[in-house]
Amino acid sequence: MKTFEELGVSKEIRRAIEEMGYESPMPVQEAVIPYLLGENNDVVALAQTGTGKTAAFGLPLIQKIDVKKRIPQSLILCPTRELCLQIAGDLNDYSKYLNDLRVLPVYGGSSIESQIRALKQGVHVIVATPGRLLDLMERKTVSLATIENVVMDEADEMLNMGFSESINAILADVPQERNTLLFSATMSQEIARISKNYLRDAKEITIGRKNESTGTVKHVVFTVHAKDKYAALKRIVDYYPQIYGIIFCRTRKETQEIADKLMQDGYNADSLHGELSQAQRDAVMQKFRIRNLQILVATDVAARGLDVDDLTHVINYGLPDEAESYTHRSGRTGRAGKTGTSIAIINLREKGKMRQIEQMIGKQFAPGAMPSAQQICEKQLLKVIDDLEKVKVNEAEIAAFMPDICRKLDWLNKEDLIKRMVSHEFNRFAEYYRDREEIEPVTDRGRERNLRESFKGKPTDPYQPSKGFVRMFINQGKVDNFYPRELIELLNKHTSRRINLGRIDLKKSFSYFEVEEHDAKMVAKALAGARFNGRKVMVEIAGGEHDKPAGYPKADHPKPNRAERGYNKPRGKRDDWKQFFQEGGRQLRGDVPDFQEEGWAKRSKKKH
Repeated sequence: MKTFEELGVSKEIRRAIEEMGYESPMPVQEAVIPYLLGENNDVVALAQTGTGKTAAFGLPLIQKIDVKKRIPQSLILCPTRELCLQIAGDLNDYSKYLNDLRVLPVYGGSSIESQIRALKQGVHVIVATPGRLLDLMERKTVSLATIENVVMDEADEMLNMGFSESINAILADVPQERNTLLFSATMSQEIARISKNYLRDAKEITIGRKNESTGTVKHVVFTVHAKDKYAALKRIVDYYPQIYGIIFCRTRKETQEIADKLMQDGYNADSLHGELSQAQRDAVMQKFRIRNLQILVATDVAARGLDVDDLTHVINYGLPDEAESYTHRSGRTGRAGKTGTSIAIINLREKGKMRQIEQMIGKQFAPGAMPSAQQICEKQLLKVIDDLEKVKVNEAEIAAFMPDICRKLDWLNKEDLIKRMVSHEFNRFAEYYRDREEIEPVTDRGRERNLRESFKGKPTDPYQPSKGFVRMFINQGKVDNFYPRELIELLNKHTSRRINLGRIDLKKSFSYFEVEEHDAKMVAKALAGARFNGRKVMVEIAGGEHDKPAGYPKADHPKPNRAERGYNKPRGKRDDWKQFFQEGGRQLRGDVPDFQEEGWAKRSKKKH
């Protein structure tokens, strides 16, 4: 392994990064730095977040700056405000011993007038989000004519966020004679197109395999029923008392709901999503960076570019729609050679997404064993003991209070005192999990077995419930866009435990479904007053024979066959159309109006 000196990094920069704790180059730095120190060298670098890529492009960029010329010489484009500030901060740290080198972060959500004033005073490096930079260009307050190096960091995410046209407009104003570096976690068709259009004979540098996850991240999956997802999340968080991580959700609404639930349940958590103001986002991120927050619940876009050290876990509260987004999520942990864990909480419908991700990252998810109540309580108890051991005792500060404290606790022996101190912190978890049901794991085999068992003993009569089940009526049908998935979601939302369903019979404007006998009354009560698509839901136990359609044979009478109904007779040889409609047709169509009123008799006579 080479040293930074052997890579060509200057003495001043080496001094600064050594003070920051840099000892030897990481693979991406070793591959990129010598290439960028040269001239007319374009690079496409495929590397995950947390692999040291900021230093890979940052060190050669600031080394090539001529500080005597106070004009923009390097441009770094990135997708989010947070990443913009992080990169600018790192460049300032790297250039600590380079006198007068000026780096300016340019981003939305901050005063554009102050950024314009800074540009007029002169800068060497511009770190910008595409939208704000394009705004400054349109105002004629920034010129890119002197740019010699362009870096597009997390280019795949900039394209996902809709910055393609902005990037094209920006690059069109940059001189053709330049070095261009494109960093991306994944190699998509759009990245390949930009590389072809704007880079010249670009060298492709891949750290690991294309689209592969970092080797320091362990991938674990918990497969549960949809209604058990939040309970599973709580157990996982409780099982790791020292967790410092991000929970990723798919939508802003879900993000806020999960954050609110966690805060209500006593967790040190908060949310980060696009509906927050810039001031709110800054406040949340500041609390998270200094560890005043233990858990951050975020959307993919809001969490892009977060530079937070030592995250222990990333939890996917469901998998993202785009498989590539998973690599960005998991890249938040296991950074700079440290280990981390990426956990996915999914249901069976997300198995297909999981397989796609496994194929893309070149790794398999390890099935996770849901922690039991006893295991969680043990972990929490050990945390209490660890915290007590680590408490810093300030003898001088508490000396004046010790006589009164000792006198008040004198009646307790050592063992009693320890029990009380531990229980003070431990009781909350012990009480919560004392009578809590364990979360039932879900497997494909278990699902197939449950389906086979649910179809055992099915009656041939579709209006008779399965053995051990009760038939329920609900006033929602296909015209209401009510299907099995909607029924399951309705039950999950309004019931507190798993409901085993039998046969589901969907009609046009109403439906029937089967539940186990012991759950029937509870389901009817739970769904009373519920609403679906703005319409009040009505659920009741079906009344057996009376809920069959008109003309349906009673149980003690055999159903007439097709010949008895006249179906098997040729159209031209049926004896009496009137009789057919009155008997066979009326039995099949109990809601048909009297054929005399509708003119059936006249049309029949006219036809024949």
